Amino acid sequence: MPKVSCIIVSIVAAVVLGAFSFKPWKADHYINSYRDKLNYFAASESVLLQTIRSEDLTTKTGIARVKEQIRLARLSLKGIDLWLRYLEPTAYHKINGPLAVEWETEVFEKFEKPYRREGAGLSLAEMYLEEKNVTKDSLLHLIQSSLTATQTYLEDSITENLNTYHHFFLANRLFLLNLAAIYTTGFECPEPGNIIPELIAMLENVKDIYTIYNGSFITTPVNDRYLRLYDSTIAFVKTQGLTVEHFNYFLFIRNYINPLFSLNQEMIRDYKVVSGSFVDYTLTDQSSSVFDKALYNGQNTKGVYNSIDDPQTLAEIKHIGKLLFYDPILSGNNQRSCVSCHKSTEYFTDTAATTSRHFNNQTALPRNTPTLINAVYNHLLMLDGRHISLQNQAKDVITNPAEMGGTEADVLKKVLSCNEYNDALKRFAKLTPGHTTVSIDHIVSAITLYYSSFSNYYSPFDMAMNQPLSAGGKRLISEEAEKGFNLFMSKAQCGTCHFVPQFNGVKPPYISSEFEVIGVPEDTTYKNIQIDSGRYKINPAYETLHAFRTGTIRNAQFTKPYMHNGLFKTLEEVIDFYDAGGGVGKGLKIENQTLSSDSLKLTTIEKKELIAFIESLSEQIRFEGAPAQLPSSKISELNQRKVGGAY
Repeated sequence: MPKVSCIIVSIVAAVVLGAFSFKPWKADHYINSYRDKLNYFAASESVLLQTIRSEDLTTKTGIARVKEQIRLARLSLKGIDLWLRYLEPTAYHKINGPLAVEWETEVFEKFEKPYRREGAGLSLAEMYLEEKNVTKDSLLHLIQSSLTATQTYLEDSITENLNTYHHFFLANRLFLLNLAAIYTTGFECPEPGNIIPELIAMLENVKDIYTIYNGSFITTPVNDRYLRLYDSTIAFVKTQGLTVEHFNYFLFIRNYINPLFSLNQEMIRDYKVVSGSFVDYTLTDQSSSVFDKALYNGQNTKGVYNSIDDPQTLAEIKHIGKLLFYDPILSGNNQRSCVSCHKSTEYFTDTAATTSRHFNNQTALPRNTPTLINAVYNHLLMLDGRHISLQNQAKDVITNPAEMGGTEADVLKKVLSCNEYNDALKRFAKLTPGHTTVSIDHIVSAITLYYSSFSNYYSPFDMAMNQPLSAGGKRLISEEAEKGFNLFMSKAQCGTCHFVPQFNGVKPPYISSEFEVIGVPEDTTYKNIQIDSGRYKINPAYETLHAFRTGTIRNAQFTKPYMHNGLFKTLEEVIDFYDAGGGVGKGLKIENQTLSSDSLKLTTIEKKELIAFIESLSEQIRFEGAPAQLPSSKISELNQRKVGGAY
C-alpha cells in the first residue's frame, strides 16, 4: 500500500479510537459513534480512490495494491453494514451493489413498472479488476459513486432515526436475517477467501455497536441473554477457520443466528418497537424463528375476503374454493379445471408432462407448470413475474385462451347457476365491504384461500433448525443432509440465489422477487438457448432477456420436471447443469448470464449430499382427496362435468 494511504487511515483510526476512548458517555454518544464510523469508512474510500489514481493497472502489482485497499475498505464497511442496509437500502446499492444493473419491483411498488437501479461500489470494483482492459475511469466511477452515496447517510433525514431506539432493533433484525441468508454465502463478496474474515470483523464491530447503544439507551438495552449468546456466536465463528469450505453453516444458523433472532424479536415486542420504514413492510414482529412460515407476508391469500377472520367462515370459503378448484365449470368448454395442470396429488404441479396440455388438447403449453405450494412467498408470480397477486394470476389462467379458455362473465353465470355456489358466494359477499355483489373476485379468492393453505407445512430441515438446543441432540435430518446444506451455502453457491429460509429468490428484507439468467437450452444437445425470452416479455431490457423468477427448491424432490421448459427430469441433471456453469459453461453464448460460468467442481459425493439436503426440504403436507361430487347446476348440460375435468 502507498505510504500516504497508511498515513490517512492511521490518522482517521486515531481520531475514531480516541473518540471511543475519551468521550464521556452521554445521550448523543451513539449518534456520534455512527458518524465517526461512517467517516472512517469514507476515509477508506478516499484512500482507495487515491490508490487507483496512483497505481499502474496494467501490472499485477498495481492491481494487487488496489485489491488490497478494496479489502480494507470492505472490512471498514462491515463495521457499519448493520446501519447502512437498513437506513437507506437504495444508497447501499451504490456502495456494495452485487450487480451493475438491477430491475426492481418491490412489494410496495408492485403496481408500478419496474425501475432501473444502477449498482456501484466495492464488490463491482473487485469484479471489474478481473476483466480484461480495465480502465481507471471506470474503476474510479464505481468508487466515486460509492463515496457520494456514503455522504447520503449523514443527511438529517437519515440520522434523525438514530435519536430513538426504534430503528436499532429493526436494523438488528435485518442484520441477523442477512447473517442467515447473505453475509456468509458470497452473494456480494467476490473473493471466497474474504467471506469469513469479513464475517469475523463484522461480528466484532457490531458487538461494539451494541455496547455503545446500551450506554445511550439505558431503558431499552440489548439484554444480557442476547449479549451472552452473541459472544458465543463470535467464539464459534473463530473456531471454524477462515475458509467457507470448513464453515458449519448448519450449526451457525441453528445454534446461534436463529436463537439470536428469537431474542431480538422478543425485544421488539417487549419494547413496543414501531417501524416507519418500508424495509419492514412484509416482516412480522410475532415470529420467533427465521424458519417460521409466517416470517414474512408475500401474498394476500384471502383476496376480497381479507377482512374476514372468523375461522368457521374461512373454513366454509375454503370448502367452496376446493370445489371450484376441481370444477371444470371455470373453463370455456367445461372440461378443464385448475387441477388439470396443478394436480393436488403431485404437489399442485404436473410431474407427468414436460409442459401441460394446451386448451385445444392437441399441443403443449410453452412452460412447465409451477407448483402452487409456497407460491404465497413470492411477490411476483408466474415465471416471468407478470402478476402481482394470486387472484390476478387465477383470473388470467381462467380467461387465457391457451389454458382454460373462459370469460369472466360466462364463468360467473355458470357458477351462480349452481345453488350451492350461489348461496355460499352471496352469503360471503355480504361480508366483503365494497364487494357486496358476487363477482369473479369472490370466485378466485376462494380458490387462492384453498390452495394456499397447503403452504403452511414444515420440512424436516425446518424442524431441525427450530429444534431447541435442550432437545438432547436428537438428529432430525441426516449428517449427509447437513453436509449438503453447508455445500449449498458455500462451494455449490446455491445460496446466492436461493435464499434462506424459503430457498427461493426472495432475500432479506423479503420485499422483492429476483430473476436470473442461467442459460437453459432448448434441449440437451446445448446447441441453442431456449427461445423463451422470460422476464423480457414483461420488462424489455438487456438484463432481463431469458431471465426467469428464481423458484423455491422446497419439495423439489417431488416437483419434477425442472426449469421453465421442463428440460431436466432429475435433480442430478439440474445439479450437473449448475456444476458446469449453466448455459455459458456448456458452450452457449449468453452475454447477460447472471450465473457464474465457472465449473463448481463438485464431486460425486458432494452432489449426493446436495440432493440429501434438498430432500430434507420436502414438507410434510397432509393432502386431501378430491371432492366426491360437484354442485349441480340449473343448466342441464353442465351436470355432465367431471370432478377435475376431462383432460
